[in-house]
Amino acid sequence: MISRTDRSMVANWWWTVDRWFLAAFLFLMGLGIVLSFAASPAVAERIGLESYHFVTRQIVFMIPALIVLIGVSFLDPRQVRRLALVMLCVALILMVATLFFGMEVKGSRRWIHVFGLSIQPSEYMKPAFVVICAWLFAEHARQPEIPGNLFAMLLLGLVLALLVAQPDLGQTMLVLSTWGAMFFIAGMPWLWIIVLGALGAVGAVGAYSVFPHVAERIDRFITGEGDTYQVDMSLEAMTRGGWLGQGPGEGSVKRILPDSHTDFVFAVAGEEFGLIMCLLILALFAFVVLRGLSIARKQEDDFTRYALSGLVVLFGLQSIINMAVNVRMMPAKGMTLPFISYGGSSLVAMAISMGFVLALARRRPEKRRPVSFSAISGRAAAAG
Repeated sequence: MISRTDRSMVANWWWTVDRWFLAAFLFLMGLGIVLSFAASPAVAERIGLESYHFVTRQIVFMIPALIVLIGVSFLDPRQVRRLALVMLCVALILMVATLFFGMEVKGSRRWIHVFGLSIQPSEYMKPAFVVICAWLFAEHARQPEIPGNLFAMLLLGLVLALLVAQPDLGQTMLVLSTWGAMFFIAGMPWLWIIVLGALGAVGAVGAYSVFPHVAERIDRFITGEGDTYQVDMSLEAMTRGGWLGQGPGEGSVKRILPDSHTDFVFAVAGEEFGLIMCLLILALFAFVVLRGLSIARKQEDDFTRYALSGLVVLFGLQSIINMAVNVRMMPAKGMTLPFISYGGSSLVAMAISMGFVLALARRRPEKRRPVSFSAISGRAAAAG
C-alpha cells in the first residue's frame, strides 16, 4: 500500500493519476485478450497457422503497450509536447517512406518494415498530430500575433495529403473530424465552420469520383448490392448472439468471417457474449470520452484542454466508426476497435495516445497568482 506521506515519483503518480481512466483502459486491454481467444483461432486455422498464433502475438503486443501506457502517464504537459513533436516528425518521415518502400496491400501502401517490425506509421502520427495541433491552437489563443491556427491548417493539409496518397480515406476522415472538433473547441469562427464544411463536402464528392473503391463501398452501403459478405455475416453474428450470446467458444459465424479478429471483433463479442457485452463495450468507450471532455472543460491551461479533448474525441470517433461498420450503420472501412482489435501498431499507438490522456489529466497543484508588494501594503494600511 502506498502511503500519502511517500514523496517518491511512483507514489506521486499514484495519488495524482485518474484511476477511473486507468481502470477503463486496463479493462479494455484485458477484454481485448479475451476476445482474441474468442475470435482469432478460427482465422488462424483457416489460413494454415497454429490455432493460438494471433492470441500469442496479441499478448506479446500487450506487454509493451502496457509499459508505454504507464510510462507515458508519468510525463508532465511540457514533456508530452516534446514527445509528441518527435513522434510526429518520425511518423511523417515514415509515411513518406511508406509511399516508396512500403508493402502494397489491396492497392494501398500503409505499412513499412523497420528493424524487422511491420509498422503502420499513420497510427503513431494521429496522437502526436492531435497534441501538436492543440499546442498551436493554445499558442494562438495566448498570443494572437502567433499564427498558430494557420500552422495547424498547414500541418493538417500535409497529413491529409500523405493519407490520401496511401490511400487511406478512413483515417483521412478520422483525422479531419478530430481536427475540426479541436478547432471548434478552440473558438473557431462561424465563417471557418462554413468554409471547412464546404471543403469537406467537396472532398467527399471528389473521393467518390476519383477512388473507385470508395464509390463501390458507398454504393454497396446505399443499395445493399454487391459484395457485402463481411457486413452480412457481422449482422448474422449479432443476431444469433441475442441478449446473452451463445457462450464462449460457441460462436459459428465467426468461423467464416474473414476479419473477425480485427475489424469485426465487435461482431464476435455480440455472437458469443450477447448484446449485453456490446452495450458494456459501448459504455466503456462513452465513459472515457465523456470523462475526458469533463476533465478538459475544467482545465485552465488551453493546451491541456485542447489536447485532452482532441485525444478523447479521436478515441471515441475511431470506436464509433468500427462499431457502426459492424452493425451496418456506415460503409465498410478497415478501422480497428481501440485496445480490442488485433494489431501491434494499433495497440501500442493507442497506448501512447491514452498515456497522453493519463498524463494530461493528472491532478496538479493550482498555480496561485503572486501578490504584489503594493497590494500587501494597501491591506496593511486598511487594517491599521
